[in-house]
Amino acid sequence: MTPPEPLHTFHIPVMGLAYTIDSPIRVAHYGIDSVISIVDDELMEKMNAFYSKKFGLPYREVTKKMHDYRAERITSYLNLVDNIVKRKYREFCNELATNRQALYDFIAMLPQASAVKQALQFYAASPFDKAGEIRSFVAKHLHPGAIDVNIMTKVDRANYAKNSALPAEFNDAHAALRGFANSNLSSSLVLSAGMNPSLYNYIGEFSDFLPDTNSQLKKKVTLKVSDFRSALVQGSFLAKKGVWVSEYRIESGLNCGGHAFATDGLLLGPILEEFKHRKAELVTTTHQLMVKALTLKEMPFPEKPLTVKITVQGGVGTAGEHEFLLQQYNTDAVGWGSPFLLVPQATATDAVTRTLLATATEAHFYRSAISPLGIPFNTVTGTTNEHIKNSRIAHNKAGSSCPKKLLALSTEYDDQGICTASRKYQQLKLGELELYRDSISAQEFKQKQEAITVKSCLCVGLANTAYLENEIPIKGEAQGVVICPGPNLAYFDKEVSLKDMVRHIYGYTSVLAKGYRPNLFIKELQLYVDYFAKEVNDTAQEISKARLKKWAAFRANLFEGIAYYNNLFANNNFFEKGRQDILDKLEYYKDALESIILPEQVLV
Repeated sequence: MTPPEPLHTFHIPVMGLAYTIDSPIRVAHYGIDSVISIVDDELMEKMNAFYSKKFGLPYREVTKKMHDYRAERITSYLNLVDNIVKRKYREFCNELATNRQALYDFIAMLPQASAVKQALQFYAASPFDKAGEIRSFVAKHLHPGAIDVNIMTKVDRANYAKNSALPAEFNDAHAALRGFANSNLSSSLVLSAGMNPSLYNYIGEFSDFLPDTNSQLKKKVTLKVSDFRSALVQGSFLAKKGVWVSEYRIESGLNCGGHAFATDGLLLGPILEEFKHRKAELVTTTHQLMVKALTLKEMPFPEKPLTVKITVQGGVGTAGEHEFLLQQYNTDAVGWGSPFLLVPQATATDAVTRTLLATATEAHFYRSAISPLGIPFNTVTGTTNEHIKNSRIAHNKAGSSCPKKLLALSTEYDDQGICTASRKYQQLKLGELELYRDSISAQEFKQKQEAITVKSCLCVGLANTAYLENEIPIKGEAQGVVICPGPNLAYFDKEVSLKDMVRHIYGYTSVLAKGYRPNLFIKELQLYVDYFAKEVNDTAQEISKARLKKWAAFRANLFEGIAYYNNLFANNNFFEKGRQDILDKLEYYKDALESIILPEQVLV
């Protein structure tokens, strides 16, 4: 059976642990796809209790005393979300058939070229006595948005029972996968942060991810990737296990929210161009590998390749950019993340944090070192977590109590793992540093000290906003809120309704702040040039040949990207109003890139 065409050309990506934890409940009945993080089982258990009570549904607590509690908590919460979404969808469909204003409002949120929009406009303009017809039309052409889930593959800590390591399937990411696999959902697993071979192997053990006799998949896999090579390598690996990748979700390396995985200077435009021209190769290669794998397993396989979607996200802020990405690169959808942090109807953001985001300017958004994973992390200054952390540092109590241990991945002091944001780890590190106080300069001592204490407790900080918004008690040591917006949010300056944000995406209105906003490709280029300059300037004078070679390739890729954009925008009808500014900025950043001098002294 062919599924209905998507109502929308955008989706809401995963944000933090809590910001999209209940987004499907908020927006799926409008046909909007969104993604839940399934990393934090404790958060999901509390949200399960909260929403069960709110909707009058039975709730059975899953305690840590249960053998497979992490997976069971995730399954239970996802099933609850599925039930609520279906209920709200039925109620919404009935409302469309009986409430003319509700129908008008929904029509206003659909894309301009939508066939569904045109048909509903006919009903809205007719005498409102066709409830039965409207119900039939809605039942045939509308469907709830997807309840997709995300696993960050690196967050896969091993677990222990009485100091004995449990089997790998009880690792955090493995258990999360099992929780989704055992749920009633028919949606996608979005895998981010690179390949985890053990986890990828485990996916193939669940029949829901494998094609049935009708070549249908109950559950699909989406890979968040940074370039074509990554897509081909990971897609091929999974295909060899009989697992098909139904979507490749391309994200800007730096112009994004949360963890920033910089490419080797490859810019978004050239990356999308490669996907456009090599998609057929990707599909053919992975299909052949999947057929071979399933044949060896004596399992049914599709004669023809299954559908593959190419989507993109990161820094998109206008309807023009949205439409350009769809048309120029033949993408299937565009992700809009950070702007939805200002939409209370879509994300779980507490009022204080939302106000902080709305009033923040370009200077307040920055790429930080606060993540215990050691990966650059996009955030904003002035969070409550930042204030609490700095207060502890000032009182010589640096570090978190580390109650969840989701990022307790360092084995430097403990074979079972310890988090670099924890008080235990930081006190040990600070104690070691103290031994060198008299042998290094005061400036170097301070830099090393700050490098230790800068880490934040993301496990708690990225979850607290859902508790605060829903007035759920927060137990344990105060950590405040950590927020993970991309730099693009600097150009949005107010709380926005869901209707207005969706209409902004489709070009009916604008919710951008007044003032200058660079084109998304120019903003990403600026971020990469700044990133490259900092990498070169922060490195000691003596560098290895390998490092110098990497830098040369990085700069060459940036130059190639600039040349690509010059050609693209000189011969394209999009962005006519801002074209000269784009061309001027390309020349400016080309000059800036040429002015970065690489060190010549090389270690052999």
